[in-house]
Amino acid sequence: MRYLIIVKASAESEAGAMPEARREFERAAELTRSERERALLLARAADCQ
Repeated sequence: MRYLIIVKASAESEAGAMPEARREFERAAELTRSERERALLLARAADCQ
């Protein structure tokens, strides 16, 4: 499920919908068990400003 959220967040980011992309990256980060993946997703969320 989180992979679909990541794809959606990436598409929103590419489209310039930064607030939506940020929320989705943060949502995906909450769903993962991997600390490494969580850090990557939160970094991508932080880039969506």
